[in-house]
Amino acid sequence: MSPLRPPSFVLNPSWPHYLGILALCLATVLGLLRSTLFDWLDPMHCHALLNTGTWLDGNWKNWQPEGCMLHTYNPGDSAKCLRSRDVVFVGDSITRKLFFQFANILDPELPLAPPNDNQKHSDHKLHSSEGTEISFLWDPFLNGTRTTDLLTNNPQDATVESKRPALLILGSGLWYLRYANASGGVTAWQANTAQRVSTITRQSIWPADLTVMLPVERVVPSKLTPDRVLTMHPSDIDAMNSDLYHRVYPGANGIDTAWIGGGKPVVSPIALPRVFNEMLDPSQTEDGLHFSDQVIKAQANVLLNLRCNDALPKVYPYSQTCCNRYPVPSPVHALVLLLVLLWGPYSWFRVRKSGTSFGIREITSSFLGENEIPALVLSAGAFFIYVADRTGLWLKEQKQFDFWGFTFLSVTCLAYGIFTLKRGDKDLGFMNRDQTDEWKGWMQLAILVYHYFGASKISGIYNPIRVLVASYLFMTGYGHTTFYLRKADFSFVRVAQIMVRLNLLTVLLAYTMNTDYMFYYFAPLVSMWYIIIYATLFLGSQYNERMVFLLGKIFLSASFTTLFFKAQWPLEILFALLKDIFNIQWSAREWTFRVTLDLWIVYVGMLAAIAVIKIREHRLTDHPKWHVAVKAAAVMSALVLAWFFAFELMQESKFTYNIWHPYISPLPVLGFVVLRNANATLRSTNSKVFMFVGKCSLELFIMQYHFWLAGDTKGVLLVIPGTQWRPINFVLTGFIFVYLCHRVANATGEVTKIMCQEPQSLPIVQVNGVSMTQASSQGGSAANGRGGGEAESIPLMPSDVESARKDMEGNPLPREPDTPIRPALGRRWVDRLADGPSPTNPRPTTRLSSMVSKVDWTWRLKGRTMIFLCCLWILNVLWTYPE
Repeated sequence: MSPLRPPSFVLNPSWPHYLGILALCLATVLGLLRSTLFDWLDPMHCHALLNTGTWLDGNWKNWQPEGCMLHTYNPGDSAKCLRSRDVVFVGDSITRKLFFQFANILDPELPLAPPNDNQKHSDHKLHSSEGTEISFLWDPFLNGTRTTDLLTNNPQDATVESKRPALLILGSGLWYLRYANASGGVTAWQANTAQRVSTITRQSIWPADLTVMLPVERVVPSKLTPDRVLTMHPSDIDAMNSDLYHRVYPGANGIDTAWIGGGKPVVSPIALPRVFNEMLDPSQTEDGLHFSDQVIKAQANVLLNLRCNDALPKVYPYSQTCCNRYPVPSPVHALVLLLVLLWGPYSWFRVRKSGTSFGIREITSSFLGENEIPALVLSAGAFFIYVADRTGLWLKEQKQFDFWGFTFLSVTCLAYGIFTLKRGDKDLGFMNRDQTDEWKGWMQLAILVYHYFGASKISGIYNPIRVLVASYLFMTGYGHTTFYLRKADFSFVRVAQIMVRLNLLTVLLAYTMNTDYMFYYFAPLVSMWYIIIYATLFLGSQYNERMVFLLGKIFLSASFTTLFFKAQWPLEILFALLKDIFNIQWSAREWTFRVTLDLWIVYVGMLAAIAVIKIREHRLTDHPKWHVAVKAAAVMSALVLAWFFAFELMQESKFTYNIWHPYISPLPVLGFVVLRNANATLRSTNSKVFMFVGKCSLELFIMQYHFWLAGDTKGVLLVIPGTQWRPINFVLTGFIFVYLCHRVANATGEVTKIMCQEPQSLPIVQVNGVSMTQASSQGGSAANGRGGGEAESIPLMPSDVESARKDMEGNPLPREPDTPIRPALGRRWVDRLADGPSPTNPRPTTRLSSMVSKVDWTWRLKGRTMIFLCCLWILNVLWTYPE
């Protein structure tokens, strides 16, 4: 019998890393090629705004220009742009309808139509509440003396530029066709149009900041009245629009901004929104001539995007990328970007200078998880995030909810998770690490799909997603309480580890992306609750064994927190002080909403942790009626979950549900926990895919704001140009996004370990009654003993000798859950210590020197923390904000 041959082909275990880097490089090359070949003609996407687009929805409300994001204007935004300057419309009934819709955007109290039919062919003048005057001049042939006066300026008048309108809209054409015998028809229209265009373009001072000549509207012949059908021919309208196009853009190929030698832009004083005819649909008109209000309102919004996007303050969220330039970083912001960008190469240089061979191959291996240089990974991650959402390398488009797309992706994620289910060899215990990883993973995938489709507008989807956020906070309360009650480690080191791990990426993005710490609300929210949990359990911690005292502390903490946020004024005073002293500009109203929405779920998690600990202490699982109680709890939990879904679907809106959410969210969360841990099989069966996602859930939640989503979460990122390629973009950008988050998660854990790592000498522990310590040489190797592909984390429950102990049922005790952010992937120090114990007790001098070293190191850590916070203070004081 011949021996078995080894397989001829073995897949490289690093293939996901190679594929991730390949996808990232491919996306970068595609972006560079597109921007090089096409964006030089239309760098601000004004041409795309004026000429291309499609409806994303069937209600004619979400118009999508090709490759850029529209901003939906409101009175406040319009006022910032127009600054109480006039807007003038001149033309026929088509222009008049646009005038009323435009005015209604500036002020919803203004009318949408003339008061009566007798005033249809009259002038109109409206005033917005912000001081803008919107005028309409009835001149369907654009040949009146008032129109001539409006287009002609006196160059000698020094006040011309200050008095001219911010926006001038001219529209005509159909009346020339309707009354061809009296007006002269198409020929007369062409002559008049040529004269008007010439008058506007030859003047040194334009008649308005921007003049818009509307295309001749395409009619729907099947819906026209008989007399209109005889004179309004689609062929004539097409000919007129072609003539207008070549007169407005002679020799510029229809690009509103042409480029001449030397790269100097020459901007046309006239814009022609040919896309207006593309926005029309036969189903949206009754007379074949005048279209529905929602379509015309979308046209008016295009005009505001054309005029105002680049005039608005350059602040986040950057949700308007059509006809807009990205901001130039301020000197302080540019310095931060430079430091972050150089941080990685500098770290690589230091490693190389230290004698370790780190060349190009080692840089590549760092991204593959081998010999990782965490600073290099974080620098690269910050660079790609900045490029994705603060430059035009990749396109951004608007979100649109699609029921079938949302359902398909949700079912696909669920099926993939079920397909990768794996049962453990033993009972892993209640709320074990793998289970909480899995829980975080599938919740994060649900949140990502929810955000990608903009499903927050759908109450029936928004409400369960709110429960998922509450579940994260429940795990925060449960995990930290379990740790502090069992370990009583209230050291500064522990606090520093948790806070750095939670906030490192958030702070990094807040400065590099010029956003705000509170903008990434989840990390600040979990950090705040961690501090509250810490303070609650630390005060009088020596009496935490007394149940009445412990429950009293939790009750007082919940009462104080509730009063603090319900009163609102204490938080307003606190934030006002932060603004005056540190130049930290946070919204007390927004933060109150975030906190009060899940005001008590953390305390429910704390109480659940206490209950689990007491059940183990009193060995209630050995009680003969325990299994009956578990079955009853499972049935009750199933009924509670069914009731919750019925209740949330019956709510009138998500705003109505938000009122109930703080009170009812613990019910579905606890119901899920009970069902998930109802028996050993359920407790110990977990999905590998969901666990993988859960290990980098914090990075996925934060980085989605700029990468994968776009425009600070307001849109979606397109690596491949074209709205029709969104499904392919979803797959490509999704894969790159998850890969980048995975690498950043590992790097963040490593940086946290470097910043907050205790001295290498390990504390003395008792394993099976034998005292053990670890030599400094072993400590060094143990610190580096993890696989490069695994990320260090801040375990909520530092390991002890649990593996050698049994619970009440005789099963090995599981690892306790970590914070709801991510768990420790590397081997625990006790596990590493157990591999090579020293059978002898340490000498007293070793103990003393170790204690002195640890105290000295702790003070150095506190000093570094203060220096870091002072640097942030200086940055905040020097930071500039647009007016």
